[in-house]
Amino acid sequence: MATAIEVEHLTKTFPGRVAVDDVSFSIEQGKIVGFLGPNGAGKTTTIRMLTCFLPATHGRAAVMGFDVFDQAIEVRRRIGYLPEATPVYPEMRVEEYLRYRARLKGVPRAKVTAAVEQAMERTGTVEARRRIVGHLSKGFRQRVGIADALVASPPILILDEPTIGLDPNQIRQTRELIRELGEDHTVFLSTHILPEVEQVCDRVVIIHKGRLSGEGTPAELRERVSQGVRLKVEVRWPQDVGRERARETIRGELERIEGVRAVTATGGAPGSGDDSYSFAVLASSDDQVRDRIFYAAVEADWILRELTVEAMSLEEVFAHITNAEDEERGEDDSEGGDGDEAGGEGGDGDEGKGVETSDEGEDGDEGGDDDEDGDGERQEG
Repeated sequence: MATAIEVEHLTKTFPGRVAVDDVSFSIEQGKIVGFLGPNGAGKTTTIRMLTCFLPATHGRAAVMGFDVFDQAIEVRRRIGYLPEATPVYPEMRVEEYLRYRARLKGVPRAKVTAAVEQAMERTGTVEARRRIVGHLSKGFRQRVGIADALVASPPILILDEPTIGLDPNQIRQTRELIRELGEDHTVFLSTHILPEVEQVCDRVVIIHKGRLSGEGTPAELRERVSQGVRLKVEVRWPQDVGRERARETIRGELERIEGVRAVTATGGAPGSGDDSYSFAVLASSDDQVRDRIFYAAVEADWILRELTVEAMSLEEVFAHITNAEDEERGEDDSEGGDGDEAGGEGGDGDEGKGVETSDEGEDGDEGGDDDEDGDGERQEG
């Protein structure tokens, strides 16, 4: 499958720190890819380089085969960009604003009306076409921002924290919209919300302290960190032996089963008033382990209430990967990457430092305009 975005050894430095450190990954056309990392990890800095708002210090990036530094205009024609802070003119009406943006993005005059109508229909903003943008709820303004990104029909959408600050209903609606957009576009979605990635993304790219920590499908990442199968076991054993003794007896029996690596009691503590006991069991990948647990329960006269496989959540995968990386580097959490940008809301701290800031000003022309603002000169290391 053809490559939509290709990043090779991308690095961005600011005085005294490295914001993005030798990052490489590629995104195939037609995929929804989550760009995952905590606040200050380097996500927004990477996106600004991909969208031609910041030059790289080292390395290269290409969008649909066009270099983001040498061919910035061609890149901008092929991307729709929604920054974290939705850049809209609050005094304009929705349709008026989208028509204006379509013309800025080079949509032929004869096709502007159709392009605007299609963008409003896909984002559910038709009913708000005559409303003033500044009077809309944040969720609707976010939809207008996505309509802006769509209006020139770019093959690639780059969305930076598209659900931040939205209420639960707006978050659900925005995720559904992103899934729909993924049927016709390549979507690169930056977020630090892990359930969002699990629900909408085909692949995941994890960045931590400016460095690439992992890449693959959620299943591939789980397999990478998996140490076996996790089972939830709940048994009922109404023997009058005391709850503490009963719990320890059951745990000991489970630990003796072939293929079981570790057993942790998770329920049935003394004084709970129930004769059931719950355990988290870490076992080998051998399918026979569950059979052995079942037969052990029968032999011991336990009533087996639950025996299920528990999948590792993406949150646990992320924590495992990033913690292991921290241990390997021997770094404290306060060091490295973009950790000193506490002032930004999910950003990477490029604002307010007086150094190479991007052009996310009032014009909001991030989505693929033909201007070259913010391209600067590539620094040579």
